[in-house]
Amino acid sequence: MMKPDVIRQFVAAFLLVLAFQSAWAIDLHSAKEQGLVGEANTGYLAPIGTPSAEVKALVAEVNAKRKAEFKRTAAKTGATVEQVQFRFYELAMQRTKPGHYYQDSGGNWKQK
Repeated sequence: MMKPDVIRQFVAAFLLVLAFQSAWAIDLHSAKEQGLVGEANTGYLAPIGTPSAEVKALVAEVNAKRKAEFKRTAAKTGATVEQVQFRFYELAMQRTKPGHYYQDSGGNWKQK
């Protein structure tokens, strides 16, 4: 049985971990500020437009960490990975800063 409060807590903690990863947080922030990446409706980071090799590498690194955390959170809460991904997407959209991009449920990129 899925426990929404537990999922919400894990996803919120995960967002904080991502925000404070000093090895790549500045790069992620810069990529978002420049409109090179956005929050996809899958819970993952996605490039916008034609990405450079550097942006592709950043997206791959961030998404590998997210995937691992989605799996851990699902295992701890009894939710499906898809449920965790969707909740993460909802929270990421709420936290998206003005000027940054996110993907709506139809797959269209929007600037907040």
